[in-house]
Amino acid sequence: MGDKVAELIENEWYIVRNSGETPEIALHSALYYLTLSKDGPRINLSEEQVAWLRQAAVDRFYEIIVRDLQHANHGTSSYRGITRSIINYRRFCTFCERQKISRSVLQQSAAAALLNFLETEVAEVRRRQRPSIIDCSGEALRSFAADLGVELASRFAELAELCPEVQ
Repeated sequence: MGDKVAELIENEWYIVRNSGETPEIALHSALYYLTLSKDGPRINLSEEQVAWLRQAAVDRFYEIIVRDLQHANHGTSSYRGITRSIINYRRFCTFCERQKISRSVLQQSAAAALLNFLETEVAEVRRRQRPSIIDCSGEALRSFAADLGVELASRFAELAELCPEVQ
């Protein structure tokens, strides 16, 4: 029975880890299936097993947030833009509150990725290679940066010119 339970949990971990844009929903679905569903195995999960599944959701959140802060991803089919990263980061923060976990591990990585993205973007636009690919307002970008603990004003004076006007 132990190997079967381990396999069931591993299968659910895989689903959560590769859950697309909704890792929190996938986590709750996995927990429901494993513990409560009449069609599921109805097993009692240890704290360690729940934590393992929760970490799969955190890892997936990391991927979808940082993916859209990787400048090199622009122009690929997986790229969604800074706006999508902002949305996913806010979902992640809500997830952390509900799960009573710290957002700091992802916050630091996202902050570094945002800084790298903006440095690359400012340099490329300055060389007039193309129009800016920043897809959020300056206000949204400043708010996101503040959430991440990043101060933009002193580093990127020209940022307001790169952000689209809010309609």
